[in-house]
Amino acid sequence: MTEHYDAAVIGLGPGGEVAAGKLLAAGKRVAVIERELIGGECAYWACIPSKTLLRATEAAAAAGRVAGIERPAIDWPALRDYRDYMVRHLDDTAQVEGYTEKGAAVLKGDAHLVGPGQVAVGDQIIDAAEVVVATGSEPVRPPIEGLESAEVWTNREATTLTDIPSQVLVIGGSAVGVELGQFLARMGAAVTILERSAHLVPRETARVGELVGAALRADGIDVRTGVEATRVLRAGSRATVEVSDGSHIEADVILLGAGRRPRTAGLGLGAAGARLDERGAVIVDEHCRAGTRLWALGDVTGVALFTHVAMYQGRVVAANLLGEQRRAHYEGIPRVVFCDPEIAAVGLSPEAARRAGLDVATHEVDLAETIARPWTYEKEPAGVLGVVVDRRRQVLAGAWAVAPLAGEWIHQAALAIRAEIPLQTLCDQVAQFPTYAEAYLAALEPLSR
Repeated sequence: MTEHYDAAVIGLGPGGEVAAGKLLAAGKRVAVIERELIGGECAYWACIPSKTLLRATEAAAAAGRVAGIERPAIDWPALRDYRDYMVRHLDDTAQVEGYTEKGAAVLKGDAHLVGPGQVAVGDQIIDAAEVVVATGSEPVRPPIEGLESAEVWTNREATTLTDIPSQVLVIGGSAVGVELGQFLARMGAAVTILERSAHLVPRETARVGELVGAALRADGIDVRTGVEATRVLRAGSRATVEVSDGSHIEADVILLGAGRRPRTAGLGLGAAGARLDERGAVIVDEHCRAGTRLWALGDVTGVALFTHVAMYQGRVVAANLLGEQRRAHYEGIPRVVFCDPEIAAVGLSPEAARRAGLDVATHEVDLAETIARPWTYEKEPAGVLGVVVDRRRQVLAGAWAVAPLAGEWIHQAALAIRAEIPLQTLCDQVAQFPTYAEAYLAALEPLSR
């Protein structure tokens, strides 16, 4: 027997949950479909556990930099227990009950689209006026000879670990590699990071990679850029990894941080009229519509693989399904790597701005030389803020920072870019003293007419 619903949401990560929650709150009859745990990758194996683990090592290191405090020891069993509490011990029973109480039909299993509005879950077929695909992404496994012979971790194994390994090789120097590499190093592992690009965090400007590389090396991490792993040989419990520069690295664990790809395999999206791009991402329009009676949001769209973008797209999709003509706008989306110091960026890098044909002006300020807050925050303050300005339009086009709490105060730049606030207005704004946000005035004033 076919069940009929106003909407079926496939994938209950943060974006899917936002869409489903808003539709249920509006009184719609909704089916939610999840093959693993309600809450998705972010709640159980990525954002929440990683930031929980990172906070302990960050706080310990920060305490060692504050006047009058000695660096404390980390109680690994206690931290591990709190991590398990934060990820609900990988149990979504309460979430299933919560959706059921709200009136949703909760289906656990793999979903397969058999036609527009038609979704098969096991032996059951449901009919929905609209289908929302929010299946997320999965780690890329690089084609390295012999990789299958080694102990290989993705973010899932790394964030649910029980014991700290002795030697870790991290393949990839973007967010996953930088964050988890620093955590493992600060917990006592010998860590090497390989990044095939010329600098770490390659989506950002090279200056960011330079500053982050220096911070990681100060933690004892062997950072190597412009190289990649070419072959893995297993010897006993360890692996020997051959590197493209001819060197060899021994490791107990190889941690993959080489990016993620949209999870679309086996969904039958073609039967529902969806189109995929060369990366396998679902192509959506400005409303997040993917086809007749079909919508997509989050990592599966390939637009920007961030939880906050998925949640934003969830709001956009729900609004459209409830009768509002709402478009998604991606100007001013912040990007944060939660290492120590934090990396935060928004808008265009200087290189991307020039490629876009903008009349670019840039400026960089050393925070310790410019504002008071770093000196109240730590004994040997450090931090850099860079800005990218569109000189013709006199608006901010991009900003980046490598500094304490940068992920919190990057949002001033994010809003300025999204709203196209004139530089004159930004320079006339009064910032609380003493805060890191004061640095925007020092960075922007030289570029304002």
